[in-house]
Amino acid sequence: MKLVVRRHALRLRQPLQSSYGAVAERELLVVSLTDEDGVTGYGEAAPLEPYDGVSIARVEAALERYRPVVEGAAGMNGAEIVDACRRVDDLPEAFAAIDLALWDRTGRRMGRSVASLVTDTPADRVPVNATLSALDRTGAAEQAARAVELGFDCLKVKVGVGDDAGRVAAVRAAAGPHAELRVDANGAWSVEQAVRSIEALSPAGLELVEEPVHGLTAVREVRERVAVRVAIDETAAEHGALTAGVADAVCLKISRCGGISGLLAAAALVRASGAEVYVASTLDGPLGVAAGVHAAAALASRGPLPACGLATLGMFDGLIDPLAPVEGKIALPDGPGLGVEPL
Repeated sequence: MKLVVRRHALRLRQPLQSSYGAVAERELLVVSLTDEDGVTGYGEAAPLEPYDGVSIARVEAALERYRPVVEGAAGMNGAEIVDACRRVDDLPEAFAAIDLALWDRTGRRMGRSVASLVTDTPADRVPVNATLSALDRTGAAEQAARAVELGFDCLKVKVGVGDDAGRVAAVRAAAGPHAELRVDANGAWSVEQAVRSIEALSPAGLELVEEPVHGLTAVREVRERVAVRVAIDETAAEHGALTAGVADAVCLKISRCGGISGLLAAAALVRASGAEVYVASTLDGPLGVAAGVHAAAALASRGPLPACGLATLGMFDGLIDPLAPVEGKIALPDGPGLGVEPL
């Protein structure tokens, strides 16, 4: 197979502020794999260094190390190719792109969607949350009202970034009593800060608080001391986190899990522990978000999912969103493979 890697940058309409800083631009690596029959599949590597500590250059170097494996992969199936890449350089953010391209290539060859390759009964739509990026009360309230008008049932607010209580209260007032409201601290707090902050925010009616602190021990302590449901995101990368039972829900991401295959395996472990699972984007490009939608649609065939954090492509400037949500849900692409074309 022929492997091609190229960079592509997307700029956000307005920076997204979180506790680890503001993101104004996303640099992605688009990967293509073309087999001897001329069928090409596309994948995407989307590291976000402030979030996962992995630079785009590090992923580029890993993909270059994979080249001899991929180009000498005659007779190997997709799982064997990904495992061989992992042995060369165990970097999930890199071999995720190979995994996506292999799934996409297979779907394109067979004329079937990736989700239908995973399960016979994928969901046709995936519920998603709206991410509110405004840092002031008025702006957050306006975004919340607009999201509800568009049919979103779940809204997400970044916290740990200043005036949390004011913005969350403004969002609740604008969204009304029936919308689910989740907050994401990205590990901004200590245990004591988390407990105080969650208690202060909980009168707004929270569906869950995501990653209030970093670390399994700290998450367990916070969960034992608050009445609000707790989810982990960054902490899910820790060894043993998926089966630790420290949280009510686990946020899984294509890049961190090493692709669709890894995410599905991780979801099985989480569900076996008794926790819920939902899928989110790390401001991925269209291929990464499509992969998340296919994975979520497959998971939904085995049990209901909370709203997933996949409605993020509309945050980019100048990008026509091929996966635009309608009434708070993203339709499963009906084209073969991932169902979207590369940038």
